[in-house]
Amino acid sequence: MVTFLSGGTGTPKLLSGAEAVFDRVETTVVGNTGDDVELGGHLVCPDVDTVLYLLGGVLDRETWWGIGDDAATTHEELRTLAEAAGIELGPRYLADERQTAGRDIADWRRFSAVGEFMHIGDRDRAVHLTRTSLLDEGRSLTEATRTLAEAFDLTADLLPMSDDPVATIVHTDEGSMHFQEFWVARGGEPGIESVEFRGGESAAATPEVRDALDDPVVVGPSNPVTSIGPFRELDGVPEALASTPVVAVSPFVEDEVFSGPADDLMVAEGYEPSTAGVAEAYPFADAFVLDSADGTDLDRPVVRTDTEMDDEDDAARVAEAVAEALEVAT
Repeated sequence: MVTFLSGGTGTPKLLSGAEAVFDRVETTVVGNTGDDVELGGHLVCPDVDTVLYLLGGVLDRETWWGIGDDAATTHEELRTLAEAAGIELGPRYLADERQTAGRDIADWRRFSAVGEFMHIGDRDRAVHLTRTSLLDEGRSLTEATRTLAEAFDLTADLLPMSDDPVATIVHTDEGSMHFQEFWVARGGEPGIESVEFRGGESAAATPEVRDALDDPVVVGPSNPVTSIGPFRELDGVPEALASTPVVAVSPFVEDEVFSGPADDLMVAEGYEPSTAGVAEAYPFADAFVLDSADGTDLDRPVVRTDTEMDDEDDAARVAEAVAEALEVAT
């Protein structure tokens, strides 16, 4: 049995070839929910859905977001209507008093669908509608996720990190904003001052997640701050990670990041933007998988391989290195 902590695209890319090494029936994937947003009344769980679509065989492998070949008629019409009405396109937060009204929701992640700033395909939207309706029927996010996993015929166990809402807020030189505004709408351009996981102080890992963390854990090459940081805010997770074997794959090659804003985010949080900084951010990791070109000297066991993943064969190679590192870690 093995448990993957997943966020962004790094860990899903690893999962795309991991079946060659890890039996999916014995694999649990816990998705970050700090990036979730409620858009036009529908709960969108980007990191959970990337894994859902990947393991369900429908993920758009060009964008690593949404369903491949998915029409976006509704999304396009929402933007057309807004433009015709003279409404400026972009993220439109609901008023403060609406952020926590009605359904339990973390402050600062509730958006209007007017001019919809996130690209949502039509089949993708059906997933969000189903999830939100299951929540409105009284199911937990964990239960709703498992229902969707059944619909996509997943053999691995897919879990959200918590049933409690957490919102990743990026404080920038242009003001505070949800991570989806920062990254999707603003392209990561505002200068980062700090990161807050709003709601994290009162959120807890579910019993299902705590059970999964009893197994060896793999932290893929996801963003250490916004993809993995929310996990560490949850009650029970730091202790669980400290007491189980953990292998982490660095998203850096020395001080070069593979993709995304991990370097700037790490600087803002007081870490060196490098593999050494990742090791400092992950005191719970017992071993690391680093790129063959990464000469970083760490105080924990290291397995090296080519960690760039362009296809499933590449991912299988990295998964083999992870399995080797797990043997050392245990």
